[in-house]
Amino acid sequence: MSRRSGGLIGTWAEAQRRQQQTQLVQQREAERRQRAYEREANRSHRQYREAEALRRTAALDAEVAALKGLLVAGCRAPAFRMASLVRPEQVAPFDPGALAQPVPLPRLEDFQRQSSGWTFGSQHRAQAERDAHARYTEAWQAATAAEARRQQQLAAYRQQYDRWAAEQLAGVREHNSGLAELADALRAGSAEAAVEYFSAALYASTAWPEALPRQVAAAYDPAARELVLDWELPDYTVVPEARAVQYLPSTDQDKVKPRPVTERRALYRDVLAQCMLLVLRELFAADEFGALDAVTVNGFVDCHDPATGREARFVLAAVSAARSAFAGLRLEQVSAVDCLVSGLGGQLSARPDQRTAVRPGRRPDEVGGGVVSHGGCADDDEPDLFAMDPIDFENLVAELFRAMGMEAVTTQRSGDGGVDVEALDPAPIRGGRIVVQVKRYRRTVPPTAVRDLYGTVQDKGANKGVLVTTASFGPGSYTFANGKPLELVPGPALVELLHQHGLRGRLGPADGSAAPPPAGAAAAGAGAGSEAPADHNVLGMSWSGRVALDVCALVCEGSRVLTEDHFVFYNNPRTPDGSVRAHPHTAPDKAALAVSFDGLPQAADRLVLVAAVDPEADPHADLTGFTDARIRLLAADGAELGCLEVSDGRPGETALVLGSFRRRANGDWDFVAGGKGYRDGLAALLADHGVEVA
Repeated sequence: MSRRSGGLIGTWAEAQRRQQQTQLVQQREAERRQRAYEREANRSHRQYREAEALRRTAALDAEVAALKGLLVAGCRAPAFRMASLVRPEQVAPFDPGALAQPVPLPRLEDFQRQSSGWTFGSQHRAQAERDAHARYTEAWQAATAAEARRQQQLAAYRQQYDRWAAEQLAGVREHNSGLAELADALRAGSAEAAVEYFSAALYASTAWPEALPRQVAAAYDPAARELVLDWELPDYTVVPEARAVQYLPSTDQDKVKPRPVTERRALYRDVLAQCMLLVLRELFAADEFGALDAVTVNGFVDCHDPATGREARFVLAAVSAARSAFAGLRLEQVSAVDCLVSGLGGQLSARPDQRTAVRPGRRPDEVGGGVVSHGGCADDDEPDLFAMDPIDFENLVAELFRAMGMEAVTTQRSGDGGVDVEALDPAPIRGGRIVVQVKRYRRTVPPTAVRDLYGTVQDKGANKGVLVTTASFGPGSYTFANGKPLELVPGPALVELLHQHGLRGRLGPADGSAAPPPAGAAAAGAGAGSEAPADHNVLGMSWSGRVALDVCALVCEGSRVLTEDHFVFYNNPRTPDGSVRAHPHTAPDKAALAVSFDGLPQAADRLVLVAAVDPEADPHADLTGFTDARIRLLAADGAELGCLEVSDGRPGETALVLGSFRRRANGDWDFVAGGKGYRDGLAALLADHGVEVA
C-alpha cells in the first residue's frame, strides 16, 4: 500500500512536477506555433514566387503586345508639322522675389508706446520722449537706406532681366525665321531642305518607342520628287526570347519557357514590316508642302558578320512606294507583312534572324547631290573635336542639348560669368536651368575647373551645372562633384552622346594618328582580353564576404601620387603610359589589375593597392565582410607565381590600404602589407596620398 509523502519535501516535489508539466505544455505550444509559422511562411513564400512569375510572364506578354501593335499605335500619333518647331515669343515674366517688397518704415507712435509707463516728474517724461524720438530717427534712417538699396538692386536686376529677355527673344525670332526660310526652300524643291525637314520628322516622331533605333542616311531627288533613305531597323533581340516564367515549388526555382524559334522569327518579321510601313506613314503624313511623290526605304541592321566576325550592314527589308499607292492603304487594319510585300511590292527577309539580306532598292548615294546622315558614327565624315574651332565646339554642345529636348543658347564671348552654354530642361521635377562649361582640352581637366563651375551654379541660381570636355577628369573632380548638382561629361561619353542624338564628332583623326587620347579615356579594347600584355603581370584580388568593393591603384613617389592620372579606378582605367590598367578578373578573383613593373615611371618608387566600399551598391556597407583577403601574382598567361595575404577589414571602415609594392635600390619590387583603414571612405584615403579632394 503506497503512502502519499508529506511535509516540505512532498510539497516541493509536487511543485516541481507541476512546473515540468507546465514547461512541457509551453514547449509543445511553442513547437505548434513554430510549425504554424513555418507553414504560413512557406505558403507566403510560395505565393510571392508564384505572383512574381506571373508578373514576369505578364511583362513578357505586354512587351509582345506592344510589338504587335506598333503600327496601329504609330498611326494614332499626330503627324509632324513645321509648326511644332515654332517657339513662342515669350519669356519667363520678371520675378524679383523679395526685392519686390518695399522696406517698411517705422512709426513714431510705436516708439512712443514703448517708452510709456510710470514716470515721475516732467523731466523724466521729457527725457523718455527724447529717447523714443532718437530711436525712431535712427530706425527711420536705417529703413530709408535699406529701401534705397532695395530700389537700386531692383533696378539693376530689372536691367539684367531686360537684357536676358531681349537675348532670349532674339534667339527665338532667329529660330522661327530660320523655319520660315526652311519652309520656302521646301516649296522650292531644295534637296538640302527636304532632307533636313524629313529627317527631323523621323527623329521627332512620337510614333516610335524610345527603345527603337533612329539612324538614317537620306538624299532627295528633286526631279523625281523622291526621298531615298537607309533606315536602321531593330535587331533580333527586340523580340523576347522567353515566352513565360513558371515557379516550381519542388525546387524553389523559376523555369523560363523559351519562345519557339518559328514564333519568334514570325514576330520579328512582322515588327520589321511594321517599322517599314511606319516610316512611310511618318514621311507622307509630314509632307505638308507637297514635296514627296515617292519614298524609297532600305531597312538595315548593323551587326557582326558570322562569317568574318567584322561589323557589317545587312539590308533586311526594302520598299519603294508612290504617294498615290500608299494613300489608299488603311494601315490600322492591314497585315504588315502582306501589305509590305504584296500590297506595295516590297522585299522582306525570309530569315531575318539569320541576317538573310534582300536586294536593296535605290540607295541615297545613288541619288547625287550629297547624302546627309544622322545617328551613325562614320569617322571619315565626322569633325575632329580636338581640331574644331572653339566657338564651333560650343555651338555643337548647345546643339546636343537641343537634340536632347532642351532649349539651349551659347553665351556672349565676354562677360559670360564662366558660362559657355545656357540650357533649360522643361522636364518637371528634375528639370530647370542648367549652366554649361565647355573645355576643349587634351589633358585631364583640373579639379579647380569643377569647383569654379559649382561656384557659378550657386552664383547664377541654376538647378544644375554640366562640365563638358574632350579630355577626362581625375578622381579629385569626381569626388568633389559627388552629391552636388554637377555632371561631368568626359570626351568618350561626349562622342557617344553626339552619336545617340544624330550629331557628329570624334576624338582625333579618323586614321588613329592623333596624339595619345586624353588620360583616363583608355582605348575601347584596352584590357578587354583574357590575357594581359606580355610585359605585364596580373594582380588578382579575392576576399570572403559579399561586400561590393572598388579595387584601385596609386602610382606614388613616397606617399604622394605622381599625378591624378596615376590613380587607376573605375573612371580612369589606366595610367597615361599604360603601365597600370584595369583587367578582367577570373575566378577565384573578384578584381584584377595588370601591372608592368618595368614600365612604371622612373620617379615612382611604390605601387599602392587600395579597396573601398562601392557606395552605389550599398551606401551603408562597411568592411566587416572583407575577410580572408589575398592577392594572387599571376604571369601574363594566367600562371600563378605567388600569393600575398592582406589585412581584414574592420567595422565602421569603408576604405583600406591593402599593401604596396616598393622599389628597392637594386630595382626589385617587394610587397609590404598594409592595413590602415579609413572611416570616411576613399576621399580620406586619397587625401592622404596627395590627391586633391575638396
